[in-house]
Amino acid sequence: MSKMIPVEGHKNLHRDKDTNAILNSDRIGYENYIRMRNKNKDRETEMKSMKEEIEELKSLLNELASKITS
Repeated sequence: MSKMIPVEGHKNLHRDKDTNAILNSDRIGYENYIRMRNKNKDRETEMKSMKEEIEELKSLLNELASKITS
């Protein structure tokens, strides 16, 4: 297993000694990010569905209005 070296001035960042990559070890922050990303994705899906329903209602109202005025 590779040795992790703390990055000075950053408590959640560590450098992998073998690959020289800098890694973030803040698991709670990552989980919060994923949770918020999923919540936003769900909101976007719900908004898209609501927009489609509104468009359908507008279309039905226009159709009804044209039948009434004919």
